[in-house]
Amino acid sequence: MKIIFQNPSTMASCCFPDILCWFQNLPSISQWKSKSLSLFICSSSSSSQSPSLNLSVTRADPVLQSSSPTIVFSINVEFSLIPVALWTSKHYKTDSRSSKLLGEETFPSLSVNFVEDVLHYNGNPCRTGNSYGLRVPKPELDSNFKEIFNLAFLTLVLLVCIYEAPMDLRSSCLNSLKNHLANCRSRNATKVLMKLLGSNLEEQWMRSINLAITNWILEIQASNHTIRTPSSLFSYSLSTFGLWKVHLYCPVIAMDTVNSTHSPPDERLLFSLNYHQLEGVIQFNYRVLKQQNWLDVVVNTDNIRCDITQLVTKALMEEKGEGAAEKHFPSRISLQLTPLVQTNILSVSVGKSSENPAREFEYEKAIEAGFEPPNSYLGIKVSAGETTTVSLKPWKFEESVHGYSANFNWFLHDSMDGREVFSSKPSRFALLNPKAWFRDRYSSAYRPFTRQGGVIFAGDEYGNGVRWKVDKGAIGRTMEWEIRGWIWLTYWPNKHKTFYSETRRLEFREVLNLTIA
Repeated sequence: MKIIFQNPSTMASCCFPDILCWFQNLPSISQWKSKSLSLFICSSSSSSQSPSLNLSVTRADPVLQSSSPTIVFSINVEFSLIPVALWTSKHYKTDSRSSKLLGEETFPSLSVNFVEDVLHYNGNPCRTGNSYGLRVPKPELDSNFKEIFNLAFLTLVLLVCIYEAPMDLRSSCLNSLKNHLANCRSRNATKVLMKLLGSNLEEQWMRSINLAITNWILEIQASNHTIRTPSSLFSYSLSTFGLWKVHLYCPVIAMDTVNSTHSPPDERLLFSLNYHQLEGVIQFNYRVLKQQNWLDVVVNTDNIRCDITQLVTKALMEEKGEGAAEKHFPSRISLQLTPLVQTNILSVSVGKSSENPAREFEYEKAIEAGFEPPNSYLGIKVSAGETTTVSLKPWKFEESVHGYSANFNWFLHDSMDGREVFSSKPSRFALLNPKAWFRDRYSSAYRPFTRQGGVIFAGDEYGNGVRWKVDKGAIGRTMEWEIRGWIWLTYWPNKHKTFYSETRRLEFREVLNLTIA
């Protein structure tokens, strides 16, 4: 076995190896001195005797003597130079006319192989984009190709390591891999890859990754280790053609818990709560209006979507959990838009806060008591009655200004008492009340969510937007706006009988661009 990189400990502490470069420089089979070549990825320790994770290329014997030789790639665990394959690629033809093992046209197919195998780790295939016949497109051999290729392979290694690697190797390798995935280069490459795949395959990709991260977090919690997992939140932004758009994904288990009941949930309920992820899309429309003495930058809400999607199949959720209907729901969404350079900003104005249509609730209270002693004309009777009609809106929207920052807030309210859900706990009476709004909340006619358990806020419901007055000196410049966001998810029991409740929160930040033409 020939190891291309001879210093594993240096590789482990440095950057992740340039996988594409290694592939491109593989010599033709005629120059091999053994049946396979290997590249070190990581190991459980600096000792040369410890098991390591390697990428290998192996010559495959042709079925016919006249056939060209083929090769296969694999991710192996090396135990004292004895390889155990954890993942194997498709077979690829070699380039017999070149001193290099592979022709350039092979590398896009290899990258597709990596991406497809990441997608196969998706735990809920019935919801994937492939069910619509979508195919993974081959990337172009341009300036972004190396980043896409290396990122796809790195992600595949992470998933293979989580699911296939032995315990003593897995913890140390994952700690190294997660640092590479969390750096700026990998995150920028992920954005390029997501644009290539399209939204449907993007969702499948993120579910594959977040299912693996969820399993990893549960393993860490069970072993009481303190290793930090990869950045659990993935978000990216798009600024184009009068549209600002932000996509974000986060496994629920990785969100910060801001409040919960003291008693932990039972094992089946915990399974249901853990195996979901948040998927969010935030879209703003913007336009620049030229006035006589200034410019107006007008930003309107186009679409705010927030869904809680399961990471495993419905059958597994029913078998090990309490079903897909026992999950968190959005209880508050808060967004803040801020121009990062404010030299040319003159003022900011917001429209009035608007709200969803009201729903009326009627409550009746009655008290009756009586005391009539036997054989006596003396008797006491008390009777009282009360009827109250309350008009409450499940979601309330508010706009506000802080400096030159515009704030957008959507709050969900408990229809029983009007309290904000994200910062309160339901009363035990409400938990036992089968007609409470949060009971059967995904099928009720008056539900505050979509049937799938998410929310959609459309632009036609929420005011006239925000208007920044900008000095004309900004014409011809590209201005940066920062969008910061906080999303709260709350769990109150749906059909399951429990007193457990909790609220979790995530925070994200992206930068959006606007060219003042």
